[in-house]
Amino acid sequence: QVHLVESGGGLVQPGGSLTLSCAASGDIFSLNRLGWYRQAPGKQRELVADRTTAGTTNYADSVKNRFRISRDSAKNMLYLEMNSLKPEDTAVYYCFFRVKVRDYWGQGTQVTVSS
Repeated sequence: QVHLVESGGGLVQPGGSLTLSCAASGDIFSLNRLGWYRQAPGKQRELVADRTTAGTTNYADSVKNRFRISRDSAKNMLYLEMNSLKPEDTAVYYCFFRVKVRDYWGQGTQVTVSS
């Protein structure tokens, strides 16, 4: 079993920055992929960024060159650094860890970009 807890969300002005964190506990020995999704009101959940344990990263076109995904494997932490935030980035952000073929999800953290 894997337990994920996100933190770091909040209210930020357009153009601002936030860093989200995801703390993992449990058996992640067979981890192969991890990342972040988001869901805005009335919209489907969409991939923001993910990476393999080998370090290959993938970003949604809408966040390329603004967001950066990183991992601290020693601390079982995943991060999402978000810069130049836009109102359309407003959503609940969820981290996920894929262990073998099963995806584990956190409870989500709200990010609101507004002046």
